[in-house]
Parts: sequence; structure tokens; C-alpha cells
Amino acid sequence: MQQDILRVAQAIQKAERILIITGAGLSADSGLPTYRGLGGLYNGLTAEGLPIEAALSGPMLQCDPALCWKYLAQLGEACLAASPNAGHAAIAELQRRKPGCWVLTQNIDGYHRQAGSPMERLIEIHGELAPLFCQSCGAEDAELAAHLHKPLPPRCARCGGVLRPPVVLFEEMLPEDAIGRLYDQVHQGFDVVIAVGTTASFPYIVEPVVQARRNGGFTVEVNPQKTEISRWLDVHLSGRASDVLPELLSHISGH
Repeated sequence: MQQDILRVAQAIQKAERILIITGAGLSADSGLPTYRGLGGLYNGLTAEGLPIEAALSGPMLQCDPALCWKYLAQLGEACLAASPNAGHAAIAELQRRKPGCWVLTQNIDGYHRQAGSPMERLIEIHGELAPLFCQSCGAEDAELAAHLHKPLPPRCARCGGVLRPPVVLFEEMLPEDAIGRLYDQVHQGFDVVIAVGTTASFPYIVEPVVQARRNGGFTVEVNPQKTEISRWLDVHLSGRASDVLPELLSHISGH
């Protein structure tokens, strides 16, 4: 493991352009449940007898906003109750040391921003939980925490419309702006791509990895378990992101 850490650190040190892809496993180290573990929700059906993908979908927000918000509120409470960990801090510090280092995250908790990752090199592909906005009049409402203790769904103070967070729900399209920024950067190429705490095999996760391999780049995974993308990578660092990333950073000098 130590030899692999040094090998990865050396590759990062030499690299100009780096992409770090983060998933739920990174925030799990903050005590946030991973996608399949939110209060056991995702391991079967909800109390209403629905798959969670149906409860947390765009169509459900339209036809039964109270039901959709029941589970959005649980997500919101979990995210607000935790905070960034040493893994988020190590990534932000690496971005400070390496101006060509980008972060692509599937997480909606906002912890990368809280840890200091620069917005101009952060792509939140699934959006974020705040600020809320009104689906009817577009007014913004930054008081997510306050709404979680009121009757759901939250309503717009201006027009009474249903508020929603700027997240990508199931059956909704990914934001064009985020996809555009990602593919613009992928097109420019990356010397090193690091997947942290993600098991997802979505095209926008796999493609930067495949492209880097094709162009002679170095690819790494940080995850306690092997995943669907492990077989395509140069190095698998087994362990918690909050342990592995600070260790990696300790071998990379600042500029």
C-alpha cells in the first residue's frame, strides 16, 4: 500500500492537470449515509411501498410534493448535521497546490465548497441542497434548515408555490452547464484521474477515466472495496478517503 501511495503521489506531483471524481464514500467518512444506506431507505421500499428512486423523482415532486419532500428533508437533515472531513480538506489543499486540479462530485452536500475547493474548479454534477427556489415564481429561499421543521412541502413566501432544491432528482436531466464544463475539461485532457468513494459506472464518471487511460494518463481509485471501474485503473488504494487522501497529500510538496 505504501509503495502504491508513493507511486500515486509521484504521478500527482508531476501532473499539470488532475481530475478528482468524488462520490458518497467520501462523505460517508463525515458520518453521512451513503446512497444505499440512508436510514435503510435505499435497501428496500419506502414506508409508502415505493422504491426510493420513485419517491425522490422529478415526477413525484410534481404530483405529490409532500411525499417527495419527506425524503428530501431526510437528506437535508443528514447533510446539515455533518460537516466536511479530512478527505475534503486534503482535496481542497491539493487544489491550492495544483492550480490545474479539478473536482467532479456526485455529492449534493456542499462539503467541497465548505472545505475550500474553489467554485471555478468544482463541478457539482447532481446540484446541491440549497438555496431553495420557487418552482412557480423562481424566488430564492436560503432557509433550508428552517423549512425542515415546518410542514412539508416548503412554500414560497412570495407566491405560495412549492419550493425545491437545485438538485437533480431521479428521472431529471443533468444540468447542461455542469455537463458542458465537464466535457470541456475532459476534452482538454487530464494527466491524472482519481476516483474517490464512487461505485457509479455512469458515462460521465467512466469517460474521463477511459480517456485518461487512452491518452497515457495515470488513473487511481480510493475506495475500501473494489468497484465496477477498478479493473480499468492503474492503482487501487484500499481504505477510507479521510485516511488515504491526507496521507497522499503528505508526500506532495506545495508550490
